[in-house]
Amino acid sequence: MAFHLRKHLLYALGFAVFAAVQAPSAETRISPVEMEKAAKLSLAAGADVQALTLADALLTRNDQDATAHMIRSRALRNLGDSGKAEAAALSGWQHARSDEEKYTAALLVAQALSSDGKRTRAQLWLRRAHQVAPTPAHAARATQDFKYVQRRNPWNTHLSFTFAPNSNINNGSARDTSALYYKFFEPFNPDGIEATLSAASKALSGLELGTEVQSRYRFKQTERTAHDLRLGLSYRSYILSNGSRNDLEAQDAERIANGDVPLDISGSDYAYGTVRLGYGYKRLREDHRGEFALVADIGQTFLAGERYNSFLRANVGQSFYANQTTKLRFDFGVDLRQGQRSADTQSFSLSTGVSKQLANNDGLFLGVSVATQSSESASLEYNEIQLRGGYVIGKPVMGTSIQVGLETSFRDYDMSPHAAAGRSDFEISADISATFQQIDYYGFHPIVRLSASTTNSNIGLYDINRVGLNIGISSAF
Repeated sequence: MAFHLRKHLLYALGFAVFAAVQAPSAETRISPVEMEKAAKLSLAAGADVQALTLADALLTRNDQDATAHMIRSRALRNLGDSGKAEAAALSGWQHARSDEEKYTAALLVAQALSSDGKRTRAQLWLRRAHQVAPTPAHAARATQDFKYVQRRNPWNTHLSFTFAPNSNINNGSARDTSALYYKFFEPFNPDGIEATLSAASKALSGLELGTEVQSRYRFKQTERTAHDLRLGLSYRSYILSNGSRNDLEAQDAERIANGDVPLDISGSDYAYGTVRLGYGYKRLREDHRGEFALVADIGQTFLAGERYNSFLRANVGQSFYANQTTKLRFDFGVDLRQGQRSADTQSFSLSTGVSKQLANNDGLFLGVSVATQSSESASLEYNEIQLRGGYVIGKPVMGTSIQVGLETSFRDYDMSPHAAAGRSDFEISADISATFQQIDYYGFHPIVRLSASTTNSNIGLYDINRVGLNIGISSAF
């Protein structure tokens, strides 16, 4: 009863000013402040046509009135004209002077776009609203609206960039010498011969530059299931460091002196790209305590600008929440590759893991996986076991979110051209990521990741050390 009385009162007040605007008497005068108040009252009362007329009257007096443009946008959206509502909100943004006005205008643009089904653009404007939010409460509202639109957007796209100094861009050896081709030297030395590795076979340092786009289109969804089309594009290339470039130039000079053709290696010779297209399916358990997921992709890889191998890969996974803080996951994966510049391979993997939120709000992850690969080339066949763990510090440290990871693996090859006993690699790697939450730009935070790994092999050629520093961005919502 009280609500309806208030609504009628608001409508009456707005109508009184509206009537004054429409009155033909030349003696009728109303200030812009009163007219703006009446327009807002009309909106609050649901009198959208009346609010629109008053906003138009304000714009007749001053076509740069940001508030009038925004009132007009609200009224047009309520009346179902999303296109004109967007145009009016954009005019409000153009003429807004304060952060509060810009924030309101950005929200109105996003609302009009979302109502018109243009949810990806709406998300961009909500990031803009977050950027100009005058208070943390306003920023939280923009974040909440962003997540709401994101859940209803069939398109979801993730874009990432890589800028990473890397001590080993070619997966080269950390050794200067290695036993090579034991069978060739078997008549003279059953263990092969210890040969000096070329500069191209040793680790080359440089700068990695790359980008990746992952996008999915959700073409069907129910309360418990989702069907997605998936698209992925990635590319990375390298710029050699001065030290590596000098080593390669010295090697080429030596080859020329010996009458050989120079290798003429550059960073782009290790450039690697991937194109993939796939399908994804998700299904929630009836009790919402877990999810079944299936993804399948076909794709093509490129090395140094030429086709390297085609692939078909699939993964089936099931997650399950044992309780509110503990999540279990099981996965089975298949990766089939047909080589254009490499041998065909078939890989199969089985993994399981547990993640747990601890009492202090920190996060812990532990996982184990086994894999096997077969190939037309016997030297590429192996069995592998891998252990991995991660720890997330729940409370930011000086405004920075910290995550650390540790991984170890053992890979056994039955056959190698370089050793009669085959090849055995033991690798251990660690990384630490820092997300700087206090630095916020359009809802993105800078993230720095330092990683290091070492591989010990019974064949010196495959003793590998690597240190990398990756600088990127991550979304706050």
